[in-house]
Amino acid sequence: MVADTAELSGQADGGAAEAADCLHYCEGAAALQLGAGFFRPESRPSRDLGVLLAALLARGELELAQPLAVLDLMAGCGIRALRYGLEAGASAVWGNDADADRLPVLQRNLTPLAVAGTSLDITAQTAQKLLAGCLLEERRFGLLDLDAFGCPTALVPAALEALQFEGVLYLASTDGRSPTGHDRPAAIRSLGAAARAHPASWELALRLQIAVVARAAWAMGRGIRPLFSFSEGRTFRTAIQLQRRADKRQERQLGLLAHCHACGEQLEQSLLQLRQWPTCACAGEPPPLAISGPLWLGPLQHAPTLAAMQRLVPQLPANTVARSSERLLARLLADPGLPARCWPSAELGRRLGGGPPAIQALLQSLEAEGYTALRSGVMDGMFRCNAPWQRVLELAAALNR
Repeated sequence: MVADTAELSGQADGGAAEAADCLHYCEGAAALQLGAGFFRPESRPSRDLGVLLAALLARGELELAQPLAVLDLMAGCGIRALRYGLEAGASAVWGNDADADRLPVLQRNLTPLAVAGTSLDITAQTAQKLLAGCLLEERRFGLLDLDAFGCPTALVPAALEALQFEGVLYLASTDGRSPTGHDRPAAIRSLGAAARAHPASWELALRLQIAVVARAAWAMGRGIRPLFSFSEGRTFRTAIQLQRRADKRQERQLGLLAHCHACGEQLEQSLLQLRQWPTCACAGEPPPLAISGPLWLGPLQHAPTLAAMQRLVPQLPANTVARSSERLLARLLADPGLPARCWPSAELGRRLGGGPPAIQALLQSLEAEGYTALRSGVMDGMFRCNAPWQRVLELAAALNR
């Protein structure tokens, strides 16, 4: 928690900048000064899940060669790097931030790691320069945390080169406009993909982000495994494991997702088997489909990893994982992210009139007919299924009656 004004040393005569530099914050086992840079306490669930993931890697539960070395590429005040060392058990931590003015705060905050015997590097380099140096020195990491401002696409190939086999890239993007269909030219430039307005916009952004990593990994002759993916609508986060080689037919997971704004139908196709789009549920001549991609059509979550993270929670000190983080973990574990077709329940109410049906009853009705039907773990009020949209509407209407 942030200290109140009475606890801020130097505030009376040190000016606003010095006071900001003395803000104290506690989270898990970490106690540190925030400094004057950008920091969001609300992002704690992402940090908690990162700690749980790093702890699994440190314990050798994800096929990673030991010991665990972590690179926090855009460390800010250093809270993620500090927690990876203190709570997850990383044996080596490298905290870096391109802003040289942040270096004193970063050095001060990461001192407990050196005291605890963790191998520690602290630098103020651009991400591009640091990753280039890692490539030249053949230095690699088990976990690379890339918590970027904006779109991190340009850094992805070099970040993957800095990973060990079976290492994990924990990637974040704050570019919310281009991957959600609000800036189509920017999506072409930054993602090499079309992004159109879609009901499950957060999920669309995550799938586009995973596709960028997949294409970069495949170009290296490697494969990927998404471990977990989530968003609160502001930042889009994915943890992706780099495989020594791709799973068989992994390329089938790259494809296109289409949405008909007239009738609501959604369709998907793998690029490997691209053909003419089937007709949607529109009567008469259907309107043009809004097509996004190429994007990742495969799973967003890896249930064995999430289950192992969940089992780890009670083994850690009580304040390591917040309740909100546990709820997020449970929500992701309940939804693998398949199929990729996802709708808001409110759309059923809008199309049927009289409000949406009870979603759980609808999902049970769909499952009774042999379809896959789940609540979305990525966005509240959403459900996913592989049933034809017309059949979803028929069952929803029957439930409403």
